[in-house]
Amino acid sequence: QVQLVESGGGLVQAGGSLRLSCAASGRTVSTYAMGWFRQAPGQEREFVAVMSGSGTTPSYADSVKGRFTISRDNAKNTVYLQMNSLKSEDTAVYSCAANTRGWGSRRSRDYDYWGQGTQVTVSS
Repeated sequence: QVQLVESGGGLVQAGGSLRLSCAASGRTVSTYAMGWFRQAPGQEREFVAVMSGSGTTPSYADSVKGRFTISRDNAKNTVYLQMNSLKSEDTAVYSCAANTRGWGSRRSRDYDYWGQGTQVTVSS
């Protein structure tokens, strides 16, 4: 079993930055694809970013490309999401997820483990 715990969410003004962390425990996730998803009230969960288990070029949703950066520290078994130039439409609960098969999928159903999420609120 893998446990994922997100942190770093909060309230920030538009144009500001936040860095989310996702700490994994139970197993090393260095070979897993690690993704970030978000869900705003009344909306479906949507893909944000993913880094494959091989560490190849990460993939981003068009809505965050150029503003968000996903990274991982395998020594700490932790994945990060640096979010810059935040907009009000980025407001959502952000969750990290692990895909044990390693490929950088954008589909939430391909992920085996999920964190509980952390709230990000961007005020305009």
